[in-house]
Amino acid sequence: MRLADSLLTAVHKGHTRLVEQQWKHSKGDRRTLVWPEAALNSSLTGKKQCNICGWRGHAFDVVNGTVEHSEAALCPVCGSISRDRFLYWCWVRRTGYDAQAKVLETSPRMPNLYRERMQERVDYVASDYDESMHRAFIKLDLQDIDLPSDSVDVVLTPHVLEHVPDTDKALAELFRVMKPGGHVFLQIPVPQAKTMVPLEPEYHGDMTLVYFRFGWDVADQIRRAGFAVDTLVTSELRDAAATGKSPWTHEGPDCDVEDLIAGADPSTMTVVADAEQAARHSFRPAYQFVTFDCHKPR
Repeated sequence: MRLADSLLTAVHKGHTRLVEQQWKHSKGDRRTLVWPEAALNSSLTGKKQCNICGWRGHAFDVVNGTVEHSEAALCPVCGSISRDRFLYWCWVRRTGYDAQAKVLETSPRMPNLYRERMQERVDYVASDYDESMHRAFIKLDLQDIDLPSDSVDVVLTPHVLEHVPDTDKALAELFRVMKPGGHVFLQIPVPQAKTMVPLEPEYHGDMTLVYFRFGWDVADQIRRAGFAVDTLVTSELRDAAATGKSPWTHEGPDCDVEDLIAGADPSTMTVVADAEQAARHSFRPAYQFVTFDCHKPR
């Protein structure tokens, strides 16, 4: 046992040194590099992995009482939860790497170390609006974005649009500030098949009011703003949509998963992660990870 432990320790140290050198000198896609902090804190035999920082272990930290939830499965290094990792996953797989790309992320909840690492990868700015739960580099209102037209290459926006009073105005502003060929990765809860206004006041964890409960038809609303749209999902959601029946049960009024799946059209879905990838990075349950790739034509 002592020999095995010594060998494992030596391998871990060697891996950490290699990662440090790669981070300092790599000229490849830095978005996919393992952070030195993640290598130091990883278990090389772990089956769970954070695709943002590269941490590997036997299980993510449990938050909100469960692991399989978009707001659970906390990475112990970068602080990402499941939905953060899926948004990042979509960005990396849908756009090529450009170290000079101007990237805006709206209301990221990860700590300062995440933002520092992002700035080392791209020309990155984080924004927030009400600043009640966290503060970013700049304050922005999606309905009136204080940025020049055609100035941003990528927008990462996790679970923000449902808290904006005027969806059309926000989409028009996002279209305006995007460079031709740019992408908005719009991640929002899709709790039922068709968009509706909440029947009574609804709040999420940061106590911001929900103005809309979006459905699959939000893709048409995005197109009317001028974007081309792809609905990004995991294979498990597309497969469920193909049957028209939900394999999941959901307790509580925040999501009608049976209606969501019954109203889904698998032909409109683009699979970006298979079942094995979803399990490794905790992109589960699949119906909580819908992300729209909104592409501004050149």
